[in-house]
Amino acid sequence: MAENSREIVLDMLLEMERNKTFSHKLVKAVLDKYDYLEGQEKRFIKRLTEGCIERRLELDYTIGQFSSVPVNKMKPLIRCLVRMGTYQILYMDSVPDSAACNEAVKLAGKRKFTNLKGFVNGVLRKISASKENIPMPDKANEPLYYMSIKYSMPQWIVEQFAGDYGVEDTERILEGLMEIHPVSIRFSCELSDGERQRLMESWEKQGVSVKKSKDVEGAYFLSGADGLGSLEGFAEGAFTVQDVSSMMAVQAAGIKAGDFVMDICAAPGGKTMLAAEVAGKVLSRDVSEEKVSMVEENLQRMQLSDKVETQVHDATVCDESRKEKADVVLMDVPCSGLGVMGKKRDIKYNITPESMESLKQLQKDIIDNSWQYVKRGGVLLYSTCTIHKAENEDMVKYICDNFPFTVEEQRQILPGFAQADGFFYARLRRQ
Repeated sequence: MAENSREIVLDMLLEMERNKTFSHKLVKAVLDKYDYLEGQEKRFIKRLTEGCIERRLELDYTIGQFSSVPVNKMKPLIRCLVRMGTYQILYMDSVPDSAACNEAVKLAGKRKFTNLKGFVNGVLRKISASKENIPMPDKANEPLYYMSIKYSMPQWIVEQFAGDYGVEDTERILEGLMEIHPVSIRFSCELSDGERQRLMESWEKQGVSVKKSKDVEGAYFLSGADGLGSLEGFAEGAFTVQDVSSMMAVQAAGIKAGDFVMDICAAPGGKTMLAAEVAGKVLSRDVSEEKVSMVEENLQRMQLSDKVETQVHDATVCDESRKEKADVVLMDVPCSGLGVMGKKRDIKYNITPESMESLKQLQKDIIDNSWQYVKRGGVLLYSTCTIHKAENEDMVKYICDNFPFTVEEQRQILPGFAQADGFFYARLRRQ
């Protein structure tokens, strides 16, 4: 790869260190900016950036075995360069170790750190020479610390998972979060079988691998696409991006033609669109103009705007005019996002036990002020994209203990156990 590609990655990593910018948004923005680059070069930039974020704890542990300076004491630019070089050495077989070392040294010089070129070179050469037998924590004696380093997960989150699911299942969850996730799409319900087949054949001619979901009708996994926006059918609304776990949650709500559905935390709009295709009448809300605009943009592309009314509304504020109006309320509450860490790789470094407590209070505030929108005999579909029991099963118990609902179905989808994001949903019937 050209030196410029690594410099783009370096600048992204520095931006994330300085400003805590969300990695998935930054990567998309940068790849859009450099859309003129060859596909191979864009894939290199994406892989190296995401890899350095996803495996940061393991990279820092490895660097610490060979550096005289602790990682947290290094200059930010040098720290990012050494992480980049280490990731290439350990995880990118297509990059010769010598190239990983030499390009890092060149960038140190180019960025006016000439006096540290020898340090960068020395650390990376040592890692390259020892990469087949880098010491790891003792799994037998310190299993949770071992998993924290091996899967680059903060130890307090590993401990939380182990408390919820046990040590063995925790390792399987962590492995699942590290797997490469193909993009999941859902075809429009309006599309004929023949049109679906024609589109998939056209994508495969472009080198895109298409695999049918075993769990959800109309859902497919795509691999090898440089950008979904360039695929035939996207602009015309033939398909939309939505994780299969999200589709399963909407299907579990049992929406029927003619139902009135309220989606109270709707952005970016995947559940709203699927509900609209079935019910034909949806009120879709979120807390800000920006979030509602995301929903409206997707509705317009999928040609569903006539079936959905959009509004800016804070779900923690009760709208008296909507009490007992909805056959189904979709309540996909803000959460810790621990189920989608495989796609949003920096969640694990930004979430804290304190912020999780405040999220639980926010969830209760939404429940307290929105449950009454459900008609008597109607359905409340509570969902999150986390695998934290305090935000899931415990919150369902809170609903049933305090309000007139009974649980009809609840399901926790775990990474490593299903080809889907970590996700939770519960269908509750109002008595």
